[in-house]
Amino acid sequence: MKEQSVQPDIRSGVGKEILDEQRPHWENTFAEKPDMFGEQPSDAARKTLDLFKREGCTKILELGGGQGRDTIFFAQNGLEVFVLDYAESGVKTITGKAEALGLSRLVTAIRHDVRNPFPFDDASFDACFSHMLYCMALSAAELEFLSDEVWRVLKPAGINTYTVRHTGDPQYGTGIARGEDMYESGSGFIVHFFSRNKVEHLARGFDILSIEQFEEGALPRKLFRVTLRKKEA
Repeated sequence: MKEQSVQPDIRSGVGKEILDEQRPHWENTFAEKPDMFGEQPSDAARKTLDLFKREGCTKILELGGGQGRDTIFFAQNGLEVFVLDYAESGVKTITGKAEALGLSRLVTAIRHDVRNPFPFDDASFDACFSHMLYCMALSAAELEFLSDEVWRVLKPAGINTYTVRHTGDPQYGTGIARGEDMYESGSGFIVHFFSRNKVEHLARGFDILSIEQFEEGALPRKLFRVTLRKKEA
């Protein structure tokens, strides 16, 4: 079994009601902007596809699929994708895109809050991918739980790769402080910025294969791309 976290409580009074308000905010935004992030896959997904092919991964879990740009990309390249997102509008958009492109047999989209146990059996997936899901409005305790769930549903030696904005990002420390390196921007979205220490702490039960820095967008946003391998039980 994965070693349970014994880290002292590092929460800093994050208001649960404030974090919970992010769900309707995402729902409304997705409904108003059907292709908020564009239709092309993220660079993170493109690089991750190469990794998954080298590792022989065929069945993957995507967390926070948004409107499906990366989900569809993986499916178009032959991967079976189970995607979780807590915005119903996002799930409907992903399902609709998969149907329109004849990819329904490869895409299963489910509405789910990742702060709760995943609706999958142990050792169900070859790999897990998420692009900026970890840096949403999740407290330290919730991130630890999320990491434990990813570990649980991965097969032995399975891959977990995720991206997060880090503390070198130009927006770090700006806006409304929400505790635990979370800041709310003028658009109303809360971002959890990661230090390298936070990445290493959340890697319990995994071997760290790489922590790469890259940039994305016009600011530009500065991110880590983290690649982990599940340790043998």
